[in-house]
Amino acid sequence: MSVSEQAIKQHLNQVIIPELGKGLVDAGWVKQCEITDSKVNLRILSSFPCSSQHSTYEQQVNQQIRAVTDLSVNFEWGTMISAHQHKAGVSALQGVKNIIAVASGKGGVGKSTTSVNLALALVAEGAKVGLLDGDIYGPSQPIMLGKKGSRPETLDQKRIMPVEHYGVQSMSIGYLVDPEQAMVWRGPMASGALQQLINDTQWQDLDYLIVDLPPGTGDIQLTLSQKVPVTAALIVTTPQDIALADAVKAMNMFDKVSVPVLGVVENMGVHVCSNCGHAEHIFGEGGGQSLANDANIDFLGSLPLAKSIRDDADNGKPSVVADPDGAIAIIYKGIARKMAASLSLKAKDYGQSFPNITITND
Repeated sequence: MSVSEQAIKQHLNQVIIPELGKGLVDAGWVKQCEITDSKVNLRILSSFPCSSQHSTYEQQVNQQIRAVTDLSVNFEWGTMISAHQHKAGVSALQGVKNIIAVASGKGGVGKSTTSVNLALALVAEGAKVGLLDGDIYGPSQPIMLGKKGSRPETLDQKRIMPVEHYGVQSMSIGYLVDPEQAMVWRGPMASGALQQLINDTQWQDLDYLIVDLPPGTGDIQLTLSQKVPVTAALIVTTPQDIALADAVKAMNMFDKVSVPVLGVVENMGVHVCSNCGHAEHIFGEGGGQSLANDANIDFLGSLPLAKSIRDDADNGKPSVVADPDGAIAIIYKGIARKMAASLSLKAKDYGQSFPNITITND
């Protein structure tokens, strides 16, 4: 039975990308649809990393294609992650397409744990990812990544190479000082150190650089927002009213410096007793969702209050790598896809690909 390319694409568009709410064709993912005597060759280029979902999409595509033809389908997958616009007046960071700041406003809500697991989730989905520990006074990423005591290589006593583990390129003040050394610095010194960490690190072709910010809305946050080409931000909170109040302050700060907020992640949403299975909302219920609704931004997902998340991070093997097919890892991957999908819809930074034009008098 002969079939036209138009008929194939009509059925392909019935396969919906949940993070975008669009069909494969409307989303612009179908780059080639070639029909031969024996098969349909499809080249699909996703706009955000979603490797874990390829098999699901293939099953849905095969189901749709069987409705119009008996031809088999050959898939060729790829990902095209674009650089997106950041605030004017700040130069792009070499080797980095997009910078996502992870903030909370309040300490102790699991922001660092969220940052490292989202970075690892993006790697698992097929992206090239870096992680910058923005907490100068209390760096925690070397421990969470299992690289405590590591020292980065230097190229010329100024430029430094990121420390790589689990596929993530990372940098932290914790790699440069003794673990027990206290950073007794005033705000401007800490801000200067953060700028050095960002600009002197030789990031290698990153799709995303995740920046784990310290709590609050002080010098470090302002330095990052005003002097670093931050593409977007992510807010982490618990359902507790006190945490929500500080999260609102963090969102307002990003609004003042023209950095879009991609969404809200809720930590410690519910505790399930490991003995009896009783579920209890220890810190309140629905706070993250309400915060997202009030701010008219996406609610990206909720993580439970689970001992395994803490244990995995403390042991230097976060949940996404400790149990990549487990329930916690699946939640983190879902949040990472939603975050990346939301960013993919933002305006592209075409200026990065424009040639330099010079005019001379010949």
